[in-house]
Amino acid sequence: MKKKLSYFLVAVLSMGSLVGCGGNATESSGSSDQPAEAANSNSSAEGDVVTIAVGSAAPDTETSHYQQFLLKMKEQVEKETNGTVKIEIHANGELGGEREMIEAVQLGTLDATITGAGPLGNFAPSSNALDFPFLFNDREHAYKVLDGEIGQSISKELESTGAKILVWAENGFRNITNNTRPIKTPADLKGIKIRTQENKIHLDTFKDYGANPTPMAFTELFTSMQQGVVDGEENPLSVIVPNKFFEVQKYMTLSEHFYQAAPFVINTAKFESLTPDQQKALQSAAEAARDFERQFIFDMNEKFIETAKEGGMEILPTEEFDREAFVAASENVYKKYESEYGDILKRIRETK
Repeated sequence: MKKKLSYFLVAVLSMGSLVGCGGNATESSGSSDQPAEAANSNSSAEGDVVTIAVGSAAPDTETSHYQQFLLKMKEQVEKETNGTVKIEIHANGELGGEREMIEAVQLGTLDATITGAGPLGNFAPSSNALDFPFLFNDREHAYKVLDGEIGQSISKELESTGAKILVWAENGFRNITNNTRPIKTPADLKGIKIRTQENKIHLDTFKDYGANPTPMAFTELFTSMQQGVVDGEENPLSVIVPNKFFEVQKYMTLSEHFYQAAPFVINTAKFESLTPDQQKALQSAAEAARDFERQFIFDMNEKFIETAKEGGMEILPTEEFDREAFVAASENVYKKYESEYGDILKRIRETK
């Protein structure tokens, strides 16, 4: 996939426009056959039609929270701008993995992406503080952190790299799946090769739990589990079920060990090329899509669990998960990064 994306980027740079790769991907109802505009196009004038190409590693299905976010955003921004701003959706990992797409947004060869926050720490280091285990009390606590001063400061940090966060959408609380055994305690993870995101906090956390964490692009995950390259993975229900991981995973523990946001990241130059009214409409549409997507995930969670059971998964419920043992096993990762993230972690915990 990296080689594929490299060819894509070369083509973009040479042609001055974005060309979608991965022609075998299923086209979403919000995507187009036409090439998207380059992110570094000239400033738009009143009446010009501006296309914003958005990449997503998620499927373009009715149960995909990323797809629901993008369709809602597309509908609203095109309505509010009378069609002068159009959203072009490239789903199914058509344009590469999440880290690759963030890099493309920074380069200006992709206009925008919605991505899990895990890889974001490679570009805005303070965002790693969001990824500590058992950090957030509940979803509402996470929203207050992300929609407030802390979320804004992380976006400011990212802007120095050529990209900015319009809103923090949601992935949700992450859960553990595998093909080896039910996971009740950290000891149950011993020796299990589990795919993680390319995130140092996640890697160190699962090492402390006794697992063998293996960073891997999301686009490679299903096949890797199917072929036994990895034994398991960890993701929110909103990712596990729409991607049909129950077809290649036997056990799921409702561990809710990490909460993960899903920032919508746009190339800064692209955003600034819009007129003030277009910028306002895009921001408003992104906020509406964020709220819609968060509620969508909440409403779908029970259905996701039932679908996973029907697909053959054995589910270990939250009440049987030894949360206290996992919290105790997580203490080392907090100590390791105290000097680096202690201040922001304190601010997160104190957010009311």
